[in-house]
Amino acid sequence: MAAGKEIRNKIKSVENTRKITKAMEMVAASKMRRAQERMRAARPYAEKIGRVVAHFSQAHSEYKHPCTIARETLRRVGLILITTDKGLCGALNTNVLRLAVGRMKEWSAQGIDCDVTVIGNKGLGFMQRVGANIVSQVTGLGDTPHVERLIGPVQVMVDAYKAGRIDALYMVYSRFINTMKQEPVMQQVLPLTADAAMERHAAHWDYIYEPEAKVVVDALMIRYIEALIYQAVAENMACEQSARMVAMKAASDNAKNVIEELKLVYNKTRQAAITQELSEIVAGAAAV
Repeated sequence: MAAGKEIRNKIKSVENTRKITKAMEMVAASKMRRAQERMRAARPYAEKIGRVVAHFSQAHSEYKHPCTIARETLRRVGLILITTDKGLCGALNTNVLRLAVGRMKEWSAQGIDCDVTVIGNKGLGFMQRVGANIVSQVTGLGDTPHVERLIGPVQVMVDAYKAGRIDALYMVYSRFINTMKQEPVMQQVLPLTADAAMERHAAHWDYIYEPEAKVVVDALMIRYIEALIYQAVAENMACEQSARMVAMKAASDNAKNVIEELKLVYNKTRQAAITQELSEIVAGAAAV
């Protein structure tokens, strides 16, 4: 019964693995609810300030913020890559990294250099392996995003754009669609451009600034960048927990199927051994 013992050990090992994946599925389901609530609560503010910024980027004021002025040619671009700190969340990080690497290859083919700011341990490890030029990073965000930890690394890119070291800034992250679907997206952060809905309007809003345009616009730009990054990280965290719950559920179901197959094999092996022993006993009795 040496083979039977090996099968029993395999069954026990898979059962232990299934207990872990089942526990991780329940934990992810609990965290997913809070992450989705946080993400949905942040969306209205991010959308509203995005509309305001789109309007003022088209307004005819006496002051033009450097982040609203597009460059004629692209020599170097910045990329903010948002991934998770932990794995076991399906193809979530793979899809984001595939999109980022594909775009970086396109830029490289056009002779455009790329600087990278990484949010998340998985993206950091990948970019280090491919030899990307990482200018800033932040990892270990936990289950709740904090603006004060995010704005520092991102400010490195914003300052580089203002100083002319990069000519455009993009952001790659996972957008939450529903529990079963998350899609990787690339969004232009700088220079600011009005979205398609704003461009369809015949006229753009203008504003009266108090005390002056520079003070108001500079403060608004800081709030806009903070809201944009926070919303993207909140979306990515909601995607992470949803993808992890689905992945762990699939792993638990697969482990259950493997256990059933192994039990079937074990029973067949055991029955064969019993049949062989009975045959030997009967043959021995007949010989006597």
